[in-house]
Amino acid sequence: MAQDLLELDEADVVIAAGADAMTESMLAMIGRFATTRTTQVRPFDRDRTGVLLGEGAAAVVLVGERAAPRPALARLLSCGLSCDASHETIPDEGGIVRAMNEAFARGRRAPADVDLVVAHGTGTALNDPTEALALERVFGECATRPLITAIKGAIGHTSGAAALMSVDVGIRCLAGGVVPAIVGLAHPLSEGAGLRFATDVTSPAPLRLAQINAFGFGGVNAVSLLEATA
Repeated sequence: MAQDLLELDEADVVIAAGADAMTESMLAMIGRFATTRTTQVRPFDRDRTGVLLGEGAAAVVLVGERAAPRPALARLLSCGLSCDASHETIPDEGGIVRAMNEAFARGRRAPADVDLVVAHGTGTALNDPTEALALERVFGECATRPLITAIKGAIGHTSGAAALMSVDVGIRCLAGGVVPAIVGLAHPLSEGAGLRFATDVTSPAPLRLAQINAFGFGGVNAVSLLEATA
């Protein structure tokens, strides 16, 4: 929405923010999705047992091209959105792929341009294999596949703040050239056998383009492309 407001000249500067805190109702709902107790979030691990909640807040300031400060932290190229509404909680691979493809189309980029993916990576039974298969569909033909990291193993699922938390990490990766490892990932799940997961803190070749995945209940999918400015 912030990007749309800027592109339509309805605003010069927009603040996008998200915040969330644990509540009894959220804890009760999350507890219904697993039959065993979860002691650690393990994104994309074959032995993952479910998600744990976190708390936090994040905000970004988006400025139009004409008024953008120099240098900006990063450039938001595009956001791809889809809402497949196929199930209340089960993610849909096709809907995720549509959001990725829309981001590429709006940003005039191709999958081969992506250097880093900050994945949604909830460590749950259904989300991780679905996201992995969607990533394989989109990046499977690339000569060099992007590095993939995820942050929920380190900070938990921060719900309404989760997407912007990942945006923050993506910006830091582009600026610093260092990609954090996926905390909790020891043995990648079979659906991700062909993907490049960050299992150690790494400093790859210069990062120019980062993709941020964020998914929600009801099949709401958002994929953002961030470009380095330096």
